[in-house]
Amino acid sequence: MAGKPKLHYFDARGRMEAIRWLLAAAGVEFEEKLIESSEDLDKLRHDGSLVFQQVPMVEIDGMKLVQTRAILNYIATKYNLYGRDMKERALIDMYTEGVADLSEMIMLLPLCPPDQKNAKLTLIRERTTNRYLPAFEKVLKSHGQDYLVGNKLSKADIHLVELLYYVEELDPSLLANFPLLKCRTSGPEYHGSGFSLTGLCPFQRGGVSPSTVTRAYKHM
Repeated sequence: MAGKPKLHYFDARGRMEAIRWLLAAAGVEFEEKLIESSEDLDKLRHDGSLVFQQVPMVEIDGMKLVQTRAILNYIATKYNLYGRDMKERALIDMYTEGVADLSEMIMLLPLCPPDQKNAKLTLIRERTTNRYLPAFEKVLKSHGQDYLVGNKLSKADIHLVELLYYVEELDPSLLANFPLLKCRTSGPEYHGSGFSLTGLCPFQRGGVSPSTVTRAYKHM
């Protein structure tokens, strides 16, 4: 029997957080091997664990995978979260890349120089409400289904809900005009179209667990 996936990263959300969400949504328990010092990172580099000398790195199925998208795609494929055919996978990739564009902007905001922060925040708000959220709202409205592609849960849905939590943390009012998206961050009491991952506590390391994801989906 294969052991639990082992996630090697810092004590932070960063580029590992989407991997945590995806594993949790798939109902997969995992272990976290925190990198707490430069020596920890050097050890991984020197023992050949990091092909490109950087993390995140996930030990899974006898492999030591690096590069976030490669890890996510493997997990999505393994746990049937990557569509039924090539067309569905293309759409899932397209939506996932849109999510990644906005997620990257939000992720890098804390690193922005203080004198540029207000301008960057204004840009994020503008892109959120005028470009990205309208696109996802339109997709869901166009087919009236619970999920973005093929009326079946995919990695695109998981990444989108993760993004919506980040947007809500940044400024809850940004979701006000997008009811089909806003319902995806509502509590388990929501019983209409859509799904919720409430209970994941995505804003702290270790808050993502398979049990909370399973409970969140039971109201579908």
